[in-house]
Amino acid sequence: MATNKHALIRYNALDRCFAHKGKRYFWEDLLEACNEALEEISGEGKGIAKRQLMFDIRVMESEQGWSIPLDRHKEGKRVWYRYSDPEFSISKRPLNEEEADQLKAALMTLSRFKGMPQFQWVDELAARLEAGFGLRQGAESIIEFEENPYLKGSEHITTLFHAILGEQVQEVTYQGFKQPEPVQHRIHPYYLKQYNNRWFLFGWEEEGARLTTMALDRIHTVVPATGKYRKNIVDYAEYFEDIVGVSMPETETELVELVISTKRWPYIETKPLHGSQKVLVQKDTGIHVQLEVKLNFELETLLLSFGEDVCVVKPEALRETLKGRAKAMAEGYGN
Repeated sequence: MATNKHALIRYNALDRCFAHKGKRYFWEDLLEACNEALEEISGEGKGIAKRQLMFDIRVMESEQGWSIPLDRHKEGKRVWYRYSDPEFSISKRPLNEEEADQLKAALMTLSRFKGMPQFQWVDELAARLEAGFGLRQGAESIIEFEENPYLKGSEHITTLFHAILGEQVQEVTYQGFKQPEPVQHRIHPYYLKQYNNRWFLFGWEEEGARLTTMALDRIHTVVPATGKYRKNIVDYAEYFEDIVGVSMPETETELVELVISTKRWPYIETKPLHGSQKVLVQKDTGIHVQLEVKLNFELETLLLSFGEDVCVVKPEALRETLKGRAKAMAEGYGN
């Protein structure tokens, strides 16, 4: 049952009144209790009227609410309210089906963090919720996320996440694939992104006075550093619009024309290569598609992953690059 914050405050106040064994609550008393609870929480003097109070009671009695066992006792021309079951409380009532489904979905999402450093509390929380609400319906899983549990560098995620939130400069020891030795960098961390089952850090590098990208599996150590934090001015949602992957070349976007085989097209149509993908023309020999992207290594790799089903028409430079890589692949298999 969807409720707003103030409604929950009123329902809990009414619940306490209905469960009280020593006092008779007439509608005026219920209204006063609700308004006192609202004022205590919000600090505002504005309360509700009798009409809202009666509506709240009907909601609590309904199946969409808590189906409360409420008795109405007449005293002259007036009526007072009390639970027929003295042990009843909405706080003791089991979750309804919709609430249980929502909590199960939340547990599935939380399960993605199981086993990650400093997220051990997720295991404990999930166990408590499953036991407390009887949510476990069997050991078999019904959903699986694509993850690499053996990925190096995942131990840095929590540290960097909190450094970004706290706007804290970090001393990062990093060794790229082509570097013979690790090098220390002063990084102002801004953003974490996962691509192709690897995590990447984006931030400002003091030494080069530039935005930089670091693969977490190439980071050796991360420790807090002194110094004033340089605030982020990049909209990363927009930053990645023009590329595939995470490599940002210092070039302008280009129009990339592809021919996609008819047998592969249904897959690419439903999962576009890039957000800019649009169809130019459809022929029996293939579908001509256009992308507007910056050329980088991840784009090349993506296009090559489709083998003979995707062919670059233009730009010529990209076409020649992929021809060279395809030739090298063929020679490798020939040997």
